[in-house]
Amino acid sequence: MPPDHVVVLEIDNPPVNALGPAAIAPLIAALAAADADAEVRAIVLGGAGGTFSGGADMRGFAVDPPPRPHVRDLIEAIEQASKPVVAALDGNALGGGLEVALACDYRVAAPDARLGLPEITRGLIPGAGGTQRLPRLIGVGAALPIVLSGEPVDGRAARALGIVDAIADGDVRAAARAFAASCAGERRRASAMRASPDDAALAAARARANPPERGGLAEHAAIDALADATALPFAEGLARERERFLALRESEQSRARIHVFFAEREAGKLADGSVPAPFVARSATVVGAGTMGTGIATAIANAGIAVTLVDLQPALLERARSIIASNYAARVRKGRLTQAQMDERLGRIAYACALDAAAGVDLVIEAVFEELATKQDVFRALDAIAAPHAILATNTSTLDIEAIASATSRPEQVVGMHFFSPANVMRLLEIVRGARTSPAVIAQALGVAKQLKKIGVVAGNCDGFIGNRMLHGYLREAAFLLEEGATPRQVDRAIRAFGFPMGPFAMSDLAGLDVGWRIRKGKHALAPPIGRYSRIADLLCERGRFGQKTGAGYYRYAEGDRTPQPDSEVDALIAQVAKDEGIARRAIGDDEIVERCLYPLVNEGAAILAGGIAARPGDIDVVWVDGYGFPAFRGGPLRWADHVGLAAILARIDAYARTHGAPWNATPLLRELAARGATFAAWNARVRALSGTEGTR
Repeated sequence: MPPDHVVVLEIDNPPVNALGPAAIAPLIAALAAADADAEVRAIVLGGAGGTFSGGADMRGFAVDPPPRPHVRDLIEAIEQASKPVVAALDGNALGGGLEVALACDYRVAAPDARLGLPEITRGLIPGAGGTQRLPRLIGVGAALPIVLSGEPVDGRAARALGIVDAIADGDVRAAARAFAASCAGERRRASAMRASPDDAALAAARARANPPERGGLAEHAAIDALADATALPFAEGLARERERFLALRESEQSRARIHVFFAEREAGKLADGSVPAPFVARSATVVGAGTMGTGIATAIANAGIAVTLVDLQPALLERARSIIASNYAARVRKGRLTQAQMDERLGRIAYACALDAAAGVDLVIEAVFEELATKQDVFRALDAIAAPHAILATNTSTLDIEAIASATSRPEQVVGMHFFSPANVMRLLEIVRGARTSPAVIAQALGVAKQLKKIGVVAGNCDGFIGNRMLHGYLREAAFLLEEGATPRQVDRAIRAFGFPMGPFAMSDLAGLDVGWRIRKGKHALAPPIGRYSRIADLLCERGRFGQKTGAGYYRYAEGDRTPQPDSEVDALIAQVAKDEGIARRAIGDDEIVERCLYPLVNEGAAILAGGIAARPGDIDVVWVDGYGFPAFRGGPLRWADHVGLAAILARIDAYARTHGAPWNATPLLRELAARGATFAAWNARVRALSGTEGTR
């Protein structure tokens, strides 16, 4: 027995110490043994491998009752112990992991530990007492943002809130032992407390929450559960929490969000289902100091990698330097970074006016204008400068990776890395393989995505890859709807009601209409468009209406205000285009808008799957949820299509084909699945079984 009479127990289930039966059973037995030992005065519960616990094993969420023992069994064992239990928190204490820590009497945390309840992001609420213990410990007002955002707080913030009792100065296990020795014999259960009423905070949260039909089921259930902590005895509040959790688990919103969760995990694997070997880039160069290059350099610096931002124009470099510093300063003002962290990140970014800065680095990312000849010139120069082992990546969103790689003597090292703007914020990274990109470089690119804390999705090489190839049909039909009688505001309103954060026209104004215009002009110079083509966007650009950046696009914008306002000039332009094309305008309903904009996503997604551009339906869903704002509570376009029914969607696609012609021709895979009454999920399972990758999750 140690002289301090403190026993240390560990959660040991790498890599994240998930709390499944195999990890929990020995803990419960060890707790019982320590509690029965007369010489033990206190117990410390920590996690092996530098992390407390990433939460309950989500594979058990689909089973009722869940396999035993589960998280609630462990919590019950902690609560029944006669001796104080101190949680030693480092790394992650998330979801069920934090709920276990909240059941302990005291908590000691490392300063950079991450404590959170992310269940809301999966359409759920904490189901093991989180909505009852947390508000009883820190108050409803402080608990609401933690539960409703799903975002973790670090150890220091948790100490300020009262979630943890002490911050470790050095080794968290040693600090927790010392704390446990000092409080031996003193139990303090959060379940014995009562949260004070805070009607104002609860009312404000309800007003901010999404409507239940727009993905807010879990938000409203969470608010109600937290309110129970102020009004009900602990046992009754716990029972109500469990009822709500189980109801949410059966909801389509939660099932869709859990689909996205697992699809994001699968996306990090290779097409054969294997996990790529770990790879860490230690140095990088970004070529091009425009909006994308600046954001990419920031994302790289945020990941702890030394990066040089290169541009031949010193003025652009100075502008980038100013933007990066300003963005970091804003985060410091909002309390999201310390000044020391800002200084450290700024110190990782160097600036240069020559491509020689690419010599010797592990990763080079080109982010110049979306023009093939310009990119080929850059890669031709990089080929003579970059180290033999360097990944040569292009940030193109549409161009042929093979054509870019052909400018080098090492096409096997060239890969697409399509970041989404703003690159330092958006989670998605499309990784595009050329015909000659080596499997090792694809695996390394997935490693870079993980290093940058982004979700990497591998796509094949075609016009637009996964995301922008599908976006074409979405924007095409949105424009045709304008010609046929809808307004930009009506289309955007219908798409927002479906769950997107913004509609196609507000999105286009935000991104900049000139970007797509430049791409279209390049394509039309090679081959004029065939069939029906909407000139509305081109005409807006010819008038200098590039969107928010110019104060006018599909909408007009007041100085310093990004709120889109209808513009009679745009209405007149649309009406004139319709007249010129001989289109009789009519009243269009919101249901037609949703079908016309979103069913092309399903149809093109099927073509992308059949052509091997995406390895899995979930990869397509991840691209659209994390890159284009498709509502996560609907699971992505293909998961949503499965829910609606492929036969029903095919019937509407065939109807639109009769009216609008070839662009609406159903893809063979969609027609095949609909005829069999099958789903994209079933197709995926069949493909996995045939390829021998089933069960690799």
